[in-house]
Amino acid sequence: MNKPKVVHISTVHPVFDVRIFHKECRTLANAGCDVGLVVPHDRDEIVQGIQIHALPKTRGRFVRMTRGTLRAVRCALAQNGQIYHLHDPELLPAGFLLKLRGKRVVYDAHEDFPRQVLRHHWIPRSIRPLVAAGVGLLARLASRSFDGIVAATPAIAERLRTKRTVTVQNFPDLCEFLPPETTPYRERPASIAYLGVIAEARGVREMVRAMGLLPESLQARLVCAGSFSPSDLEFRMHQVKGWERVHYVGWKNRMEIARLLSQSRLGIVVLHPTPAYIESWPVKMFEYMAAGIPVVASDFPLWRQIVDGAACGLLVDPQSPQAIADSVQWLLEHPLDAEAMGRRGREAVLNRYNWDMEAKKLLGLYERLTG
Repeated sequence: MNKPKVVHISTVHPVFDVRIFHKECRTLANAGCDVGLVVPHDRDEIVQGIQIHALPKTRGRFVRMTRGTLRAVRCALAQNGQIYHLHDPELLPAGFLLKLRGKRVVYDAHEDFPRQVLRHHWIPRSIRPLVAAGVGLLARLASRSFDGIVAATPAIAERLRTKRTVTVQNFPDLCEFLPPETTPYRERPASIAYLGVIAEARGVREMVRAMGLLPESLQARLVCAGSFSPSDLEFRMHQVKGWERVHYVGWKNRMEIARLLSQSRLGIVVLHPTPAYIESWPVKMFEYMAAGIPVVASDFPLWRQIVDGAACGLLVDPQSPQAIADSVQWLLEHPLDAEAMGRRGREAVLNRYNWDMEAKKLLGLYERLTG
């Protein structure tokens, strides 16, 4: 592959986002590309061979989507890249501007954003269908005009179907799991891991209530690593029975996440059955599997294929705290079976659900773009 100068841009994601920085940027840098990342940050710096160009952090979505986008485009153009890789739907108009400047543009669709819009609390309910339709139209125009589309799931790829689309799923990077200090499974405390955004639609209320239904003799606790959305949700969860068995540790880096999972007996992912989640491929579930722990997951058709296919966990009604509690209790009371499930989940990641295979698809797209 010719080694182009590549500029990734995001006004929404954190600087060390797992998909953007740790997977895509590092993969391209390791392949010899000159990689820059334009992203909100407190300083310009070079990290693992990637030049970070810091954008000032903005307050409020409207300011971010207007003034923040203009700043990002100016900063990105100043890098004079050959390929510009966009990571946010609000950057789609900027992508058309970059095309007019003769640049090659790639749009990375992390989520089915038109469907996500329908549940965003900050958009007035009456106009959500109109906003969703507008975003969907813009994405379809981009799929016909940009040089490449990277879809995070097969369902997103199907909706943005074009010869320029490649599906690059957000599977775990095997080098992150397991850490050297992993505790033998049966010596671990009754710790249940939850990673990622902590929100009502992601099942936090049901998880907390399920903890309140577990027998005290299990001495179980739920360890949540991530951030609350919205921020006042944390206070509201303190009022829910079961919170006394929750340990909230806030945001953790990749090494800390691996260490947390190495001390856990199982991982939980009980997203609600919204249209966007039913077809999603949950990153946290694959990270639990990569760490060799069993999963308790929502019983969606796609997830059933993954979990039952690998025999790596239990499926539940995500809106039933009792069903969640029953599955957690069974796994804690049957450590031999739970450990075997964890081993099978890790084998599935080693054989199929891993970043090494997805990285080849990303590099294939860049090879096409660079001739």
